[in-house]
Amino acid sequence: MSETIAAFFDRKAEVYSDNALLCVPQNPDRDYHPDGYEITYSEARDTIERWQEQLRTAGYGHGHRIAVLLANRPEMLLLKIALNGLGISWVPINPDYRASEIAYLLEDSRAELIVTTPTMMTLMQAGHDAAACDAPIIEMDTDLPRLPMAPTDAPLIEKVSGATEASLIYTSGTTGRPKGCILSHDYEISMGLWYASQGGLIDFKEGQDRLYCPLPLFHLNAAVLVLFCMVETGGCQIIPERFRASAWWRELSETKATVAHYLGIVIPALMNREKGDWDYKNKVRFAVGAGVEPTLHGPFEERFGFPLIEVWGMTEMCRVLACNTEPRMIDTRAMGRPSKGLDVQVWDEADQEVPRGTAGEMVIRHSAETPRRGAFSGYLNLPEVTEDSWRGGWFHTGDTVMMDESDMVFFLDRKKNIIRRSGENIAAAEIEACLQEHSEVERVAVLAVEDPLRDEEVMACIMGKPDAELAENLFNWCFERLTYYKAPGWIRFVDDIPVTGTQKIQKHAMFAEGEDPTNGAFDFRDRKKRSG
Repeated sequence: MSETIAAFFDRKAEVYSDNALLCVPQNPDRDYHPDGYEITYSEARDTIERWQEQLRTAGYGHGHRIAVLLANRPEMLLLKIALNGLGISWVPINPDYRASEIAYLLEDSRAELIVTTPTMMTLMQAGHDAAACDAPIIEMDTDLPRLPMAPTDAPLIEKVSGATEASLIYTSGTTGRPKGCILSHDYEISMGLWYASQGGLIDFKEGQDRLYCPLPLFHLNAAVLVLFCMVETGGCQIIPERFRASAWWRELSETKATVAHYLGIVIPALMNREKGDWDYKNKVRFAVGAGVEPTLHGPFEERFGFPLIEVWGMTEMCRVLACNTEPRMIDTRAMGRPSKGLDVQVWDEADQEVPRGTAGEMVIRHSAETPRRGAFSGYLNLPEVTEDSWRGGWFHTGDTVMMDESDMVFFLDRKKNIIRRSGENIAAAEIEACLQEHSEVERVAVLAVEDPLRDEEVMACIMGKPDAELAENLFNWCFERLTYYKAPGWIRFVDDIPVTGTQKIQKHAMFAEGEDPTNGAFDFRDRKKRSG
């Protein structure tokens, strides 16, 4: 494929000119589009062309990068398409970033212009001031304002192509600085085409579907996978400002959604709500996401009447594993099987393939002949890290999985979230899932702490005030449900468990450098003994 995003969008806008492209539910408490918003393909094309002329006149062009902090406003995506049409890379900024994180992104990306909203200007200015960055900042509400002239000339003169950088998306990661993933036009279009053509239970209907996605627009899922799937099929992307359990069913109904996206935390939040008038008024045929607890998967489908289809994906690879055909094995963490264009193996720490049924790191590639086809272009300014991630001709995902004899891949945990206790490998996610099922646990993070006898010990951090009786109950809850060595040896109550905009727990940010995580924790290590 060599089509650019501009050519792809223009071709589809011609076919689906009167269809809705983007929709925002109404919310009178929101500071933008309080009455809701909807724009058709033809209206979007007119807006994009007008913005492109403004950008071109101000000297912005092929090879520039523009950083954008517009949260979940639909203008975030319209501006992305406009920038890409001129060969400009779109650099989305996480609105949950602190000033120092913004400063790092601006310096690393070398953005030529910064676009933000009036409500986020103070944060953006603080990040700008902390960075060695001369890029001008402009405020944007629902339309692109007059632009300052570009600080430098556009560096590239060749024609925009499929290989041109379309986006620079920074991964959230659990350790270290975020890495800027370079995504090409080819990559992003391929991701949309892959999703649109999956079939099975992921059955998009041309010109008819409206996909409700509460995920943030600085994230690959909403900004690339959903956007270009909808463009490919002539569908409409519905963009709430964030996930709100209280508004979920009403907004699905009012926006006429037929498909929804979810993350693991969405499902228990919806299951814990009392039955309401809006619960069964929607037209959703299926929902796609990742991280639903197996104990809730079946009960959710039985209660609400549509399937939850588990998938696996990452910013670095445009193809996604999907468990979209029956039987889906919903009582497990099955993620799907390899398919044409996505080879999967499971390797040990010596980068050797392990036998089926054995846990190891998932590695992926397009094929033996073209391993990097369909993958990201690399990590910005980190060529050594890029090459290391591809060692052995396979991309190392960092996810611990198991593959069975039928090629089904089962998610176990992030590799970095494996706790090594007395020679046993313990997946933090398994313990978190167990604790999350307890009615008095709102949010939990499980991590490894050093132990002089056992190498590492399991510690569970529970959001809430210290409570000895609850700690006792939670230890017993786990001890009764998990192998003895998996129960938390330490339980600590914390005021907050920080999460990213995509609701991933930031374990690295929970404690200050040098702080002993076990301070103030309840010690159950001596209780962890084999029964009998």
